[in-house]
Amino acid sequence: MQGRNLIQEIKFQLRSGTMTNRLIIVNVSVFLLILLVKKIFLLYNIDPRTSDEWIHHLLDLNSSLPAFIRAPWGLFTSIFTHEQFGHLLFNMLFLYFSGRFFEQYFSRKKLWLTYLFGGICGGILELLANNLFPALQGTNVVILGASGSIMAIFTALAFYQPNLQVQLFGIFPIRIYFLALFFLFKDLINIGTDDQIAHFAHLGGALFGLLSIQKMHSSKNILTRLEGFFNRIKRLLTAKKQPKNTRTRFKTDEEFNVEKRQKQERMDEILDKISQSGYDSLTKAEKDFLFNQSKNG
Repeated sequence: MQGRNLIQEIKFQLRSGTMTNRLIIVNVSVFLLILLVKKIFLLYNIDPRTSDEWIHHLLDLNSSLPAFIRAPWGLFTSIFTHEQFGHLLFNMLFLYFSGRFFEQYFSRKKLWLTYLFGGICGGILELLANNLFPALQGTNVVILGASGSIMAIFTALAFYQPNLQVQLFGIFPIRIYFLALFFLFKDLINIGTDDQIAHFAHLGGALFGLLSIQKMHSSKNILTRLEGFFNRIKRLLTAKKQPKNTRTRFKTDEEFNVEKRQKQERMDEILDKISQSGYDSLTKAEKDFLFNQSKNG
């Protein structure tokens, strides 16, 4: 079987790859788009500050309250935005490391929700801190990068599996719990310093990560509730009448195997939840999935 070229591999990863790989591809794509825009401005002899202003307005999150009101979408776009290659590289390595472990214990959808809402919570906490504390008012910090989102993923993983051992620098075995505490203390110690790092955004992400693992196998878990909410929205959107004369598209063997694996992962999660908390702890969507799978044999 002939291997996939780069474009085909990216398409496959976006369609059927792990959520970790998808998030990395999106972050790298945004970085390359920003770089392309800056180079086009440069080639046309346009002041680089002009491109920076447009990028900051369209993608970044500004801690100034008036600026946030003018561009509130920055809470979302900023968690995919990096302007410095070193910043991108460190964050993507950290995301690959933590996301790969996270998906071994949780579903890819939970990883996406933790990334998204961890980053948003981080942005909100940074906004609140910069507008409530007198020492930080007027600093107008520009918030960008996936650090808050990744802190949410890493903290959730570390406190859910505190005895998980990782190899520090590929040599020293250390419990992931201690690494998480190190990063948390590092942000706490550096609050108020002029190091151009949004420490409150990191702490906000970590806070969401801690909340996300509370009552993990209960219907009251925050990720379970968010998952149910988005599933309801998805059902509403797909409930529209399908167009007539739609051609039937047959799945490739690769797509069939990926879908089969995803269903098996979902089934394993539900059965594990039943063994720990009983059948009544399942959400309606999980009960429907279990019923459909048993009916289809």
